Amino acid sequence: MDVDLRHLRAFVAVARHGSFTRAAKAVHISQPTFTVQIRRLEISLGVRLVDRNTRSMQLTPIGRELAPILERILRDLDSALLNTRALSSRASGFVAIAALPTLSATVLPGIIAAFRHENPGIAIHLRDAVGIKVAGMVRTGEVDFGFGSLPVSEPDVEFTPLFNDRMSAIFPRHSPFGEKRSLSLKDLTASPLILMGRDSSVRAVVDRALATIGHLDPPAYEASYISTALGMVEAGLGITILPASVLRMDRGHGLMSRPIQSPKIDREVGLIQLRGRSLSPAAGAFLRALRERCAELFARRK
Repeated sequence: MDVDLRHLRAFVAVARHGSFTRAAKAVHISQPTFTVQIRRLEISLGVRLVDRNTRSMQLTPIGRELAPILERILRDLDSALLNTRALSSRASGFVAIAALPTLSATVLPGIIAAFRHENPGIAIHLRDAVGIKVAGMVRTGEVDFGFGSLPVSEPDVEFTPLFNDRMSAIFPRHSPFGEKRSLSLKDLTASPLILMGRDSSVRAVVDRALATIGHLDPPAYEASYISTALGMVEAGLGITILPASVLRMDRGHGLMSRPIQSPKIDREVGLIQLRGRSLSPAAGAFLRALRERCAELFARRK
């Protein structure tokens, strides 16, 4: 079987972008050339990967199954090629991280910027995902390590705590809650609650806390994305419970937060790694930078 690497990259691009036009632009070739590359790959493999007509395209069942496998192989190949240049140093390399959305939007950007300033030859690939998926990506080798919470202990995954993420109530500035220095969970249950989806690590800790005060009613609204929850709060649909740090994501929502003191609600955040798996020099260097910065931030909060 004679398969050209360029053809594999073309297929991964079309699977990622969902369009021949956008995919061809992403790999910097003309659309007619791109179309030829996809067709040659299908001929080499002896299967149809993409169903297409003049208006739309979609992956075939085989194409959908093959796309994530090829993407992982190509990413590993790129990582190997980069790291080969500096196997004994961290002068260059590729690091893939999976992290919770709240951490990806607040804590990590500054850490990545500082690390890249000191190590311009190291490329960082950040994937934000809910807690369950972070551990899954670590286990399958899609990322070097994860940064988040591990709701359930897993024998093949190692969790190293870094800090506790304190949950706060977030509400509009005109809310009477703004007059208080802190709030109890019972204070909040009188208002419509806007909570994250059930696959979120934030939702898991909030549900456990609500159960301790006997509040088992479903929330008024559920949101898949933090920005959606903040927008719903701004619209006056209710209040939400999230890490206070998410207000750094506020884009003119005009929201406020107050800590929840009774009971305090914490989410344990740490590093998620596959047991027995060694990191590349580049990934090891970034992991150390992440640990050091989190230690500094946590010390300031005490």
